[in-house]
Formats: sequence, structure tokens, C-alpha cells
Amino acid sequence: MNLSKQIQQLRKRDGLSQEALAEKMYVSRQSISNWENERSYPDIHNLLMLSAIFNISLDELVKGDVEMMKDALQQSNMMRLSWVMLVGLIAVPLSIAPVMKYLGMIGLLIPLGLFIITMMAASKIERLKKTHQLKTYRQIMDFIEGKPIQVEQPTRKDLWSKVMVVTLSAISGFVIVYIGLTILNV
Repeated sequence: MNLSKQIQQLRKRDGLSQEALAEKMYVSRQSISNWENERSYPDIHNLLMLSAIFNISLDELVKGDVEMMKDALQQSNMMRLSWVMLVGLIAVPLSIAPVMKYLGMIGLLIPLGLFIITMMAASKIERLKKTHQLKTYRQIMDFIEGKPIQVEQPTRKDLWSKVMVVTLSAISGFVIVYIGLTILNV
């Protein structure tokens, strides 16, 4: 729950109007309205007063916002890691032929480094998926977009889809490397 909804819920729980809460806090009614409608955020002094007025800890008052911020950070990490992995999956096969042509076998350290970075990003994505119990593309996209995640049972179709994606990716990578080696006469 975010802070705006928390303030509104606690105010109503205690039977206070925006005006009455504003009087207790020595702020305008518009300030309370702005906080509840997410147009502004109370400063630390006002947060402390709110926690005292509602007789809850500051942690309880803002915990929903902290959780939302943590989720937003993890969502942005998931998106960033996804881009790193996608770029790596494209860059590795495309870089093999040119580095072999111009740098020889020692040049393969460049695609190897890219491959390691790609696998590290994939590993972190898998850890995030496990933490948030994400299994399908739809669940991952819901998580990234901040939507509620629907739990689905895996099916045989899901397994075959994964096998096909891995197989087609491997074949595509080999084809790209072979064409690159052929074109560059390596």
C-alpha cells in the first residue's frame, strides 16, 4: 500500500476529516488532500506527526512505500539485465568471425568475455525470477509493468516451448558464426 492510501485509510479509521487532520497537524487541508492524491509527499516532520496522531510507528506508516520502491528498483533491474542479456546473445555470435579474422584465436577472448557477462545477467534474472516466483513470460512482463502476477501451472507445452527456443537460438548462433567465418574467409 502506498503512503497516500495509508494516510487516507488511517484518517478514515480514526473518523477524521481532512480539515480535522490538518488542524491537528497545523497544515492546510489542501496539504492533506495533496498527500492523499499523490500530488506531494509529507516531509519527515509531518511523517513523524502522522505516526503520532495515528498511533502507529513510522515504519508501519511508510512501509508500503518502501516495499513499492524496492519492487520498482527490482523491476528496473530486471529490465536492465534483460537488455544486457539480449545484447549479449546477439553480440557474441556476431563478434566471433571478425575477431578471429583480425585478432586470431586470442581474439576469441572478446566473445568469451561477452558470453560471461551475458550468462551473469541471465543468472541474476533467474535469481530475481525465483525471488518473485516468476515462471512465464507473461508473469515477467506483469512484474516489470507493476501489475499483479497471475500464478499458472506449468504444462508440457511450456517445456517444449523452452526446448524449441534454446534449440533455435543455438542453431541461429551457429549459422551466424558460420556465415561470418565464410564471408570473412577465416
